[in-house]
Amino acid sequence: MSVLVDVVNVFVDDAGAFGNPLGIVWASVSTHRREQQIAADLGFSETVFIDGMTDGVATARIFTPSVELPFAGHPTVGLAAWLQRTGDDIRLLRVPAGDVRVRADGDRIFVTALPEWCPAFEITQLDSPAAVDVVDPDAFASGSHYVWAWIDEPEGLLRARMFSPDMGIREDEATGAAAVRLTAELARDLRIVQGAGSRIDTHPRYLGQQVEVGGRTSTARTVELG
Repeated sequence: MSVLVDVVNVFVDDAGAFGNPLGIVWASVSTHRREQQIAADLGFSETVFIDGMTDGVATARIFTPSVELPFAGHPTVGLAAWLQRTGDDIRLLRVPAGDVRVRADGDRIFVTALPEWCPAFEITQLDSPAAVDVVDPDAFASGSHYVWAWIDEPEGLLRARMFSPDMGIREDEATGAAAVRLTAELARDLRIVQGAGSRIDTHPRYLGQQVEVGGRTSTARTVELG
């Protein structure tokens, strides 16, 4: 049975360019027990499956091409933005890790998460953005790796890239969960330029125990997966 997938780019820049593709699927008999295979066939770093929507609360699950995740940043931001654009008054996303609060700020959507919900990344600070740019994704045989360097430290602006063989992701264009981890570690607001030019904003919240991560999301296009 074919499956219709809405695709948005999450964490686009101010001009709507770049961003990390996200597949969005309404769970159905056509997707039951096929979620991991569908995510692998799509090949995006993550695909989200919506199990239900009631009173502003959406229940969803998140899959990379190789594993299911309890939480991830770009799928929750992208799903919340997509639901708002389809007319739903989305206030909360319920994912396996827990309840994710949703906030709109103009054309940006933010979600709030606990850092411990996020995958464990090996986070490495490098000397310069140029050093980040020349990192070879194929240098990593296992694990999940987030490399970064300051562009402008007083302004909280930095350059980052992420590589995760363990998740089946050679290089991720924009990684909200890694941004959450780094924000908790540095305990400050951040503006992150990741991948080819994606933009992620973060803010520590609730005495630093949680982190808000967000950005802009493109309009959707629809693909059919046979």
